[in-house]
Amino acid sequence: MSGHLDIFAMPCFEGSSGNDERRERKSDFENSEDERRTRIGSLKKKALNASSKFKHSLKKKSGRRKSDGRVSSVSIEDIRDAEELQAVESFRQSLILDELLPEKFDDYHMMLRFLKARKFDIEKAKLMWADMVQWRKEFGTDTIMEDFEFKELNEVLKYYPHGYHGVDKEGRPVYIERLGKVDPNKLMQVTTMDRYIRYHVQEFEKCFAIKFPACTIAAKRHIDSNTTILDVQGVGLKNFTKSARDLITRLQKIDGDNYPETLHQMFIINAGPGFRLLWSTVKNFIDPRTATKIHVLGCKYQNKLLEVIDASELPEFLGGICTCADQGGCLSSDKGPWKNPQILKMVLNGEARRARQVVKILNSEGKVVYAKPHLPMLKGSDTSTAESGSEAEDIASPKANRNYSHFRLTPVREEAKAIGTTGKFVSFSGYDEYVPMVDKAVDSVSKKQKSPEKLNISKGTTADS
Repeated sequence: MSGHLDIFAMPCFEGSSGNDERRERKSDFENSEDERRTRIGSLKKKALNASSKFKHSLKKKSGRRKSDGRVSSVSIEDIRDAEELQAVESFRQSLILDELLPEKFDDYHMMLRFLKARKFDIEKAKLMWADMVQWRKEFGTDTIMEDFEFKELNEVLKYYPHGYHGVDKEGRPVYIERLGKVDPNKLMQVTTMDRYIRYHVQEFEKCFAIKFPACTIAAKRHIDSNTTILDVQGVGLKNFTKSARDLITRLQKIDGDNYPETLHQMFIINAGPGFRLLWSTVKNFIDPRTATKIHVLGCKYQNKLLEVIDASELPEFLGGICTCADQGGCLSSDKGPWKNPQILKMVLNGEARRARQVVKILNSEGKVVYAKPHLPMLKGSDTSTAESGSEAEDIASPKANRNYSHFRLTPVREEAKAIGTTGKFVSFSGYDEYVPMVDKAVDSVSKKQKSPEKLNISKGTTADS
């Protein structure tokens, strides 16, 4: 009996156990589903957080790019003469052969200034260039901005009022000297001749390192010369002591030998009859090209100055409206684009390296025959995509947003290679072909010819086949 009961009981117990197992499995399955859903939810949340962070990061980067683009989308117009371009390239090759071209001096406009100073005689310009390189080594010019401090400047300005103030209407810095207020004897009591000369050289170096680049960015055109105003009211023999003559002679030699062609124009104002008589004699000993840059004016000079300099950029004592009262006067203020924090940051931090250079080449008639937007050479990237033929391309775009190796607003190699010895444009690496300007003379030729390689830039013509 018990055996039968056992037999009947077994299935009963087995069924009960199977139901329990199924319930347990179901419970386990539900638990695993809950865990899976929890894990999926957690993963989704992490993914959303990561996505949000990524988007936020992209926005920040995009913001930085937009900011960079806003700063760096400056287009610098650089107009070059076709014949001068060939002359500079010939000069450059000659300097390279004689190992006289350090990388920092491989600059189109710098070489052009030396050529102009020697009337495009390459051998004479090369001798002048070699002397300049040697002088810089001996004088310590390359480090003078860092290792020389002119602490007596404020005292010096009392006895020799001078300084940069504003820009002319074309964006060049304006340099002013009030020669009638110079007291040579007291000047030499607060400084020495050698220290003043070092200060003078340091100021020239600051011009090329800071002032000219800042003016270039502000004006959106290449600037490497200044407009000078010399106020000679009250100038007499008392101003020309032996020490004053020696100082002027040494400064003129340094300027002429090492910083040639940096004067755009000069206005000598308040010139009396005596000075005019003196000038008529001195003028005969000055290079005619230089003499044409100098304008000798009497006491009614204001309108002439205001033709080239805006009243807001001109000191009140010269007929303008600026006083710089909060900065100790106009000649103490050093007013100019180089004082603009954003522009100064661009110059000092190298952000100006991204500046888009629009090189325009003129023929002998002064017509623009070709224009080419140019970006500086890139570091560690493909230059073939960096130099766009379109001025409208956003420099902050991924295509253009790269690291730049130098701030080179003035390359010479590529353009000069484009103009062969026969005057024809030839192909070259590293540049897209020049983009013809919308000009009737150029346009009519470009319709006839398929490639700019066949175009001439010959004297007296715009573009001949």
